[in-house]
Order: sequence, then structure tokens, then C-alpha cells
Amino acid sequence: MKVLIATEKPFAKVAVDGIRDIVEQAGHELVLLEKYTSPDQLLEAVADVDALIVRSDKVTADVVDAAKNLKIVVRAGAGYDNLDLDALTKKGVVAMNTPGQNSNAVAELVFGMLIYLQRGGFSGASGSELKGKKLGLHAFGYIGKIVANIAKGFGMTVYAFSPSLARNPKLGEQYGVTAITTPEELYDKSDIISLHMPANDQTKGSINYALMSRLPENGIIINTARKEVMNEADIVRIMEERPKFKYATDILPGNHEEMVEKFGIRYFASAKKCGAQTQEANINAGLAAANQICKFFATGDRTFQLNK
Repeated sequence: MKVLIATEKPFAKVAVDGIRDIVEQAGHELVLLEKYTSPDQLLEAVADVDALIVRSDKVTADVVDAAKNLKIVVRAGAGYDNLDLDALTKKGVVAMNTPGQNSNAVAELVFGMLIYLQRGGFSGASGSELKGKKLGLHAFGYIGKIVANIAKGFGMTVYAFSPSLARNPKLGEQYGVTAITTPEELYDKSDIISLHMPANDQTKGSINYALMSRLPENGIIINTARKEVMNEADIVRIMEERPKFKYATDILPGNHEEMVEKFGIRYFASAKKCGAQTQEANINAGLAAANQICKFFATGDRTFQLNK
């Protein structure tokens, strides 16, 4: 089988070397398309491959149509909104992600952003400590669980809401968090909210004024999830009304310039999404993608299939 790594932003060399070892030891061929500058280059490269590994590269319907032999695509990372699942499903191509491989990197970023906001952008002004603060985790998957563990090290009280916790509140006891049954209650109880949900029809725009207004006057929201879950007009509104409210995001919002102008160091956004941008996460996600492809070809394993 022929496996293509197509990465506009390449994996680290050590990750590529590791992927190559896994793929070739399983008897497959590995080919690379790195730092490509045109979608046409991707269309040409996928023409005869059986498997595809991407990072944030877009696997569109055109890509799927061009890949005549394609059987599996793995997004090396957790988010998969760059994959056209409908097109892949119609063609019978299995789509996977690599959940959990970037989780520690994203969880650590949450606290980097949080400390930055709590200390006034390190401006020298008096700030506030995390100890004793109440942290609400909106969603409780791989990342949320690591965030909870780190938060306890800071001496924070941790609450969490997710559909799985709402169905089984005792699950939270395993991680030392208090399970909350509704988003509204989570925001009522918390000083700080960390967002970890995917972007879908239920979550897009769901972090709105009504929900955010349940936080205290000096509430904080950290978004390392997806841009689409935030109602951007509403975060402006609440920060205008509450001079101590703060917001940090790993996804540059559409109203970034307005936020910078109006809110200064009460607002922070990374220049481009960097939650998973560590050497360790880069390697982990790439190796996981290679292993999943090899298992799929060897045994039909579909553990992380997205388009069931």
C-alpha cells in the first residue's frame, strides 16, 4: 500500500522518520508532499495513494475525487473540521483522527494563557493567583481531564460539564472533579471557564451572552477549542459591560482588531492556533496516525473512525 504524508506545515524530521519506520516495517511505501503551495499539488499527489496522513490540510471533495485508490485518511490531531466527511463517506473512505495525542500540549497552554491574564499580561501591575479559584471545564474529554489534574496542583476547585458526565456524575469522582448537569450551572459556579468542545451544530455560537453573564464580574474564559463555538459579538458586549472580564483564545477571532483596540491586556489571542504546536505533540500525533493506518490495513481496525 502507498501512504502519503501531505503537510503544508511539515512534521518535525524525527516524526517523519518515525512514521517511515512504522509504515515500511509493515511492508508499505511512504511518500511525502511537504510545504506545498497549491491545491493542485495535493490533487496530483493523492492520485495513486491508498492512505493519507494530514495535519490541518484540507481534504476536500476535490481531493477525495482525485484519490482514486484512497481507502483511509488520518488527521494527525484531535480536531477534524478540515476533513470533508460527507465526501469521504460517499466514496467509502475511512476517516480517523488521533485523539489524545495533543492533549497535554493543549492543557499546558490553557494555564499559560490563564496565568498571563491573571497577571495582567506581566505588565507589573498587581494580579491574582489561581489558588482557591473555581475552574469550570466545558467538556471533559482527553484535554479536560489533564486540565483538571493540573488545576488541582494549583489548588483550584474544579467543576466539569459534558454530556457523559451529565449521564454519569460519578465519573467525575475518578478525576477529583464535581460533575455539573447543565452548562448554566457550570457558569454559575465558576470563576474561570476553559472550553474544550468540538464545533458542531449543537455547539456553534453556544458560548453566548446569556451563558457568559452567569460568570462573576471578573470572570475569565479560555478558548483552546474552536473559533466557531464563541459568539464573537457577545464576548465584545460582555467585556464592554464588565471592565474586569477577560478572554484568551488559541483561535484568532474574526473581530481580533476590535478586541485588541478595546480591551488591551484583558484579551489575548495567539497569532495562529498553537495548542498542539510542541515537539512532543507533533511526534505523538504523527506516529499514532501511522500506527492506525497500519492496523487498518493489517486487521481492519477502525477504533478511531469518524464517519461511521
